[in-house]
Amino acid sequence: MIDLRLLREDPDRVRASQRARGEDVSLVDALLSADERRRSSGVRFDELRSEQKALGKLIPRATPEERAELLKRAEQLKTDVKAAEAEQNEADETAKRLLLQLGNIVHTDVPVGGEEDFVVLETHGTIRDFAAEGFEPKDHLELGEALGAIDVERGAKVSGSRFYYLTGVGALLELALVNAAIAQATEAGFIPMLTPALVRPRAMEGTGFLGQAAENVYHLEKDDYYLVGTSEVPLAAYHMDEIIDADKLPLRYAGFSPCFRREAGTYGKDTRGIFRVHQFDKVEMFSYVAPEDAENEHKRLLDWEKQWLNGLELPFQVIDVATGDLGASASRKFDCEAWIPTQGKYRELTSASNCDSFQARRLSVRMRDEQGGKKTVQPLATLNGTLCAVPRTIVAILENHQLADGSVRVPEVLRPYLGGREVLEPIAK
Repeated sequence: MIDLRLLREDPDRVRASQRARGEDVSLVDALLSADERRRSSGVRFDELRSEQKALGKLIPRATPEERAELLKRAEQLKTDVKAAEAEQNEADETAKRLLLQLGNIVHTDVPVGGEEDFVVLETHGTIRDFAAEGFEPKDHLELGEALGAIDVERGAKVSGSRFYYLTGVGALLELALVNAAIAQATEAGFIPMLTPALVRPRAMEGTGFLGQAAENVYHLEKDDYYLVGTSEVPLAAYHMDEIIDADKLPLRYAGFSPCFRREAGTYGKDTRGIFRVHQFDKVEMFSYVAPEDAENEHKRLLDWEKQWLNGLELPFQVIDVATGDLGASASRKFDCEAWIPTQGKYRELTSASNCDSFQARRLSVRMRDEQGGKKTVQPLATLNGTLCAVPRTIVAILENHQLADGSVRVPEVLRPYLGGREVLEPIAK
């Protein structure tokens, strides 16, 4: 959630952020009103309680004539205090509810607009000219089936559409990707983590996934648990309700977990193969840093993602995601989009988001620091970055590294994790 002081001192900035996101601007004024009611009712409650306490001291010393009047006043005060407390609690609940609906304040450099209004910041690698090489590229599903690596028919038979099996070299390729990604992250100083796939409501809400993203979340109603769509959720909640000493920052974790997404609103989109699925595995980087270091950490996360994709020898572009496509928690997000030959366009493979103190405020994760000889406690900043979303990475590898005979060249960075294999060969039918 945002800092209420910012809302009070600069509501126009919050309105501008909501407008840029394409979200409800009137929410700002409703929250201001609820916050004012909460504060004014709190003042009235404190005044009435103070009078009530003072009256309680007077009654024992009062004369019989005075006591009757004081008791009458005490009875009225009792009613007034209850009413003021109820008003304060109602205003407080309203303010909290509205505050949770408000998105993070977007960074001033973020391009304004919707999904297609991103700005390309960099391009890496060379897009292959398959025509010049003398053959038509196959898509990842055709390649995967020929390699004995992907089985979507049986995935659909067992679990429904957008489910799949990775078989043979497909399963080995996933394990190679995960091990290589964790190795890179560990070398960069991240602590590897295997995280829960089920979380309580507060963890999901605290990371901002029960607002605009709620339609894509799986909820187990009987147990009131949520299936995570990313290990960002359990990693963000890992230090929930804790105070971390500033000298221990940054804290960096690399989480591996299964991820579950409904993919609501994508009917008929990316239905072929394993590009957009309901369940997949992912390696996610997550950082806790001091607020003043958040922007530099954001660039570091992006650099690690670029290192990963360059290591996989994939052509890709880096984009600055527009305001309307950010997600509630992010103030700024960079995506790395890999070139997919059979689609003839770049598609998202990784993303890096700076959430500033938005998630930390919701989850009560704070840092203890010393400034000017005085100890202070304040929310820290959290950031997340996808290192390897497995199915999409497999899609990009198969299509970009395919050879004319249907085999697929293995990028050098993965060969040690695939028993030295240099090429994945089609299986005999």
